[in-house]
Amino acid sequence: QVQLVESGGGLVQAGGSLRLSCAASGIIFSSNTRGWYRQAPGKQRELVATTASAGRMYYADSVKGRFTISRDNAKNMVYLQMNNLKPEDTAVYYCYAANTVGNYWGQGTQVTVSS
Repeated sequence: QVQLVESGGGLVQAGGSLRLSCAASGIIFSSNTRGWYRQAPGKQRELVATTASAGRMYYADSVKGRFTISRDNAKNMVYLQMNNLKPEDTAVYYCYAANTVGNYWGQGTQVTVSS
């Protein structure tokens, strides 16, 4: 069983920065995909960024150049550095992991960006 716990959300002014962290416990390997999704009120959950084996990374167009995903496999951690935040980045951010057994989600952490 895999458990994911996010931290680092909060309230920030537009143009500010936040760093989200996600701790994983259970069967997660360095080759497994880790990532972040977000869901704003009244909208569907959307992919923000992922990192897979061999350091491959993917970013949604809306966050390219502003967000950076990274991982520390030794600590089973994944991070999302968010810079130049915009009000439209306001959402609940969910940590995600996938292994050969299934897909897993954290409980979410709220990020609110004020204008």
